[in-house]
Amino acid sequence: MTTFLVTGATGQVGRRFVPRLAQWAERGAVRVLVRHEAQAEAATARGLRVTLGDLREPADRARALEGVDVVVHIAAALRGVPDEEAFAVNRDATVALGGDAAEAGVRRFVHTSTNLVYGRGLGRPAVEGDRPAPDPAWGAYAASKAAAESGLRDLGERLPLVVVRPAFVYGEGDPHLADSLHWAGHWPSHQRLPVVHHADLARALWSAAVTPGVEGRTYNVADDAPVTAWDLHEINGAPRPAAWTATPDTGRNRPGDTTDPWEGQVSTAALRRELGWRPLYPSVWTARDAGAL
Repeated sequence: MTTFLVTGATGQVGRRFVPRLAQWAERGAVRVLVRHEAQAEAATARGLRVTLGDLREPADRARALEGVDVVVHIAAALRGVPDEEAFAVNRDATVALGGDAAEAGVRRFVHTSTNLVYGRGLGRPAVEGDRPAPDPAWGAYAASKAAAESGLRDLGERLPLVVVRPAFVYGEGDPHLADSLHWAGHWPSHQRLPVVHHADLARALWSAAVTPGVEGRTYNVADDAPVTAWDLHEINGAPRPAAWTATPDTGRNRPGDTTDPWEGQVSTAALRRELGWRPLYPSVWTARDAGAL
């Protein structure tokens, strides 16, 4: 039996991934690392194996890794936390977990990163071989995720690493789409946000965890139809934005400039070709029509 350890099991991604993993894996094969007693009790009641502890504590990591074959690392400090906390969790604890997993002899370590590790100005969709260079405007979350990838790769062949870089994740009651208007509300109406539904990210993580021979690979995950800023207003029931004109005070473009149509976009060709992945929800509109937002 292959035993899985999932970190971040109570976050937006983890709490939607873990029930699916429990269905796909053998009974009793899923362990989660959680920080609070109430979370542990809830996970145990769902038939999961539980380690109570903190990702930042070496002894807790060691206990969580006992007997584990595959790690699916989802835990992260998201936007809005102090920069030092973002780096402590997203970089330092992640690289430490990778080192511990290598010592424990795990067969696969799946690291959930972000497509924000790519820089701007490529003039095309980003591909996995592009050097991570997150824009400073994207803050500590993107920077710490890029640093984590680098630190994990520095472990070399000792760690059988697969990196998954999801686009903006949404669906199944996740407030992400509504939250997007805090910043996308200031975009030009045509600017596009690459997105992926939780169900499709879960399937990508599963494939990254169990497909033979993909150690060392990185995969972008996004659906088929990036959603425009105009559509984000429509989906959230917000008033449609007025016409947008580039000015110095927008913080994005000088008068006369145009937004790069490829900004933020990624290629998913490798994921499709190597893992056979296809989105169940090719667009936000498909998910809305299915009642899966």
